[in-house]
This record gives sequence, structure tokens and C-alpha cells, in this order.
Amino acid sequence: MSESHVWDEVDAYFTAHLAPDDEALAAALRDSDAAGLPHINVAGNQGKLLQLLAQIQGARHILEIGTLGGYSTIWLGRALPADGRLVSLEYDPQHAEVAVRNIARAGLDRLVEVRVGPALESLPKLADENPPPFDLVFIDADKANNPHYVEWAIRLTSTGSLIVLDNVVRGGRVVDADSTAPDVTGTRTAIELIAAHPRLSGTAIQTVGMKGYDGFALARVLA
Repeated sequence: MSESHVWDEVDAYFTAHLAPDDEALAAALRDSDAAGLPHINVAGNQGKLLQLLAQIQGARHILEIGTLGGYSTIWLGRALPADGRLVSLEYDPQHAEVAVRNIARAGLDRLVEVRVGPALESLPKLADENPPPFDLVFIDADKANNPHYVEWAIRLTSTGSLIVLDNVVRGGRVVDADSTAPDVTGTRTAIELIAAHPRLSGTAIQTVGMKGYDGFALARVLA
């Protein structure tokens, strides 16, 4: 059995026992696939991790940068209290349309708002609204702009908030200091920003599974 096949089997085992899809989650994946969205959504066990992190945070306000078809949005939205709020930013109007339907089917449309457009245009507008600090920010968008997203996450959070930056390993390419690929340089810069920023304490974890070899970074906002 190949190593990657073992990763898939282990992920399937953990997901089946600890994070099984219900009808709303399964339908979100089906509809995303039918609409031709790329298969870059988080895995089920990773979605459950996001939900647990939000619950551990006691999150009432969540910001997601990168909605795709709303699969991770549903996991995060389910961690919110009845008066909570999740703002999700999506660049592609088609992706956003699919996500809005999936979120409504999951019964979360009262809690979740999907905003369409480049995140670096949506974020200043969001800041101008002076929203309550976000308790958790999940960044899963274009990797070249990761440093900018982290900077905005710091601005829109407060002491104790959690920032989750997805896909930081890039199949191991993150350690290639000579790479000029935007996803690698953006990720490296974001990691170095987390390391150097006086208001952040962070770490990063490598993962393997049905999404291949990747990982995520966690950063807690300090006073």
C-alpha cells in the first residue's frame, strides 16, 4: 500500500468516526462539485478542527477569508451561538452563489454573510464599519496575499483572538528559499510576519491526508 493511500485511509477512518458529513455538508460538497468548483475545500476532519477551535475560543464573531463553496463556512457557523456572526469573503461570484445556497440549506443564513469581491477591497470596507473584534479568523484564500490577510486579521481582532492560516506547507515547497512562486513567497512572508510580530504568538503544523502533504499555522493575538 502506497504512503499516500495510507494517508487517505487514515483520514477516512478519523472522519467517519469523529467528523462524519451530515446531509447539509454532503450536499455542499455535491453542489460545489456539480458547479465545477475546484476541489480545494478543507477535509471533513479539518472542518471539525475549525469548529472545535471556534468553540474553544467561545467565538461569537468569525471572519473567513476565502469561502469557496461554503463547506468550511458551515463547520465554523455551527460553532456560533444564536446571536453570533460570521462574515465570509469570496472573490469569485460563482463560488459565492454556490456558497450562499449551501449555507442557507444548512440553516445558517441568519448567522453568515458572504461578501463578494477581492478580499483586499472588502477588508477595508469591513474595518470602516467598526465591527466587534473577531474572535477567530480563518484565512484560506490566494496565498500570495497571505501577509496582507494576516495584517488585516491583526487589525480586526483583539487580545486572545485566534488566526488560522491554511495551506502553509505547499507540498514542502515552503522551505525553498529560492522559489519565486507567489504562493510560496506569500506563505513564507506570512510565516515570518507571525514570527516577528510583537502582537502574535504562533506555530505551524504539518499534515498529511486526503488533501496531500500540507499544514496550517495558528497565531494567538497578544495584548
